[in-house]
Amino acid sequence: MKDILDFLTALSANNNREWFAENKEWYQRCYARYVEFAAAYIQRLAELDPALASLQPKDCIWRIYRDIRFSHDKRPYKEWFGVFPAAGVPGQPKTWGKKSMRGGYYVHIQPGQCMFAGGIWDPSKELLDALRKEIEANYEEVEQIMGQKEWQQYFGQDFDTMWGGLKKVPAGFDPTFKHADWLKHRAYTFSTPLTDEQVCAPDFLDRIAAIAAAAKPMNYFLNYTFEEYGEFPSRC
Repeated sequence: MKDILDFLTALSANNNREWFAENKEWYQRCYARYVEFAAAYIQRLAELDPALASLQPKDCIWRIYRDIRFSHDKRPYKEWFGVFPAAGVPGQPKTWGKKSMRGGYYVHIQPGQCMFAGGIWDPSKELLDALRKEIEANYEEVEQIMGQKEWQQYFGQDFDTMWGGLKKVPAGFDPTFKHADWLKHRAYTFSTPLTDEQVCAPDFLDRIAAIAAAAKPMNYFLNYTFEEYGEFPSRC
């Protein structure tokens, strides 16, 4: 993975089409290596969650090219690689992987900013309301998951707050609820940083497989919402 980090470092300093064209072969080597990693990662996850066995790397990884049509940021290329194995709606393959709205097992590779993340990010309003209802009704199960030593080892004491939150408990929910702050979240994600050294180490796949195992109970809890309240659309 070191070559990938080296490439991304160089790309960050030279994010333009001329440099990329001159280094296209380097990118292609790194991309092929990342696809190989993604395939091995999915295979390890399938041992943990057999529902993911049918996923292919192309379902779970993003193109490096940025859509800059409506963005003030005109850098043409992403400066990271990401893979998001996640289940979707059965029988609808276009709702799986990076297009899934379910909780999954995201690995982000970016020099100095590598991480593993689980949970559900950027949910629709309907899904967010359904998640809040499930959490309010079954908060003891969330407490139990967060109390596990594996969870605390990697994810701390709570969901991530990087997505911001409401100042007040949303309408329709009990403001005196024991974990009222959970209901203010705009997303239900959790993450742990990874150093560049860990990403380049021979045991990297073992490391993220262990982190994924710690993430599985919370992903299962959040994903139950899809079965309880009905299916939700995929990301377009």
